[in-house]
Amino acid sequence: MKTSHIKGKVISGSGEGAKFTELPWVKEQIVEEVGFTPYLGTLNVKVTEPSLLKRLLENAKWIEISPVNGFCRGKIVKAHFMDNLECAIIIPEVGNYPEDVIELIAPINLRKKFKLRDGDTVEVKIPLQ
Repeated sequence: MKTSHIKGKVISGSGEGAKFTELPWVKEQIVEEVGFTPYLGTLNVKVTEPSLLKRLLENAKWIEISPVNGFCRGKIVKAHFMDNLECAIIIPEVGNYPEDVIELIAPINLRKKFKLRDGDTVEVKIPLQ
């Protein structure tokens, strides 16, 4: 399977990721589709090459997260963080979502596990179709 790498810098988020990942219907779909229960929250990464990210995401195998009434849809793709840890990129389908930011979910707190601070450079490996 072909993969591609994307690099970026850790940034602070708004806290919406934690609210989203704690919703029972979201958790259930993530477990079903990617095989792990997500840690409550996401790791936000501002990518260094937004045009590369856009091309990669067009060629990735996306899984749709179907919402209940009143919530936006999202999509996820399996990935690996820092070459070895299984994770997923989750992107909410909202109109003003930045094109140069990805949110990572994982079964653990990535910030704590890797002792990450805002500004630290990280790498995500994305499998392509």
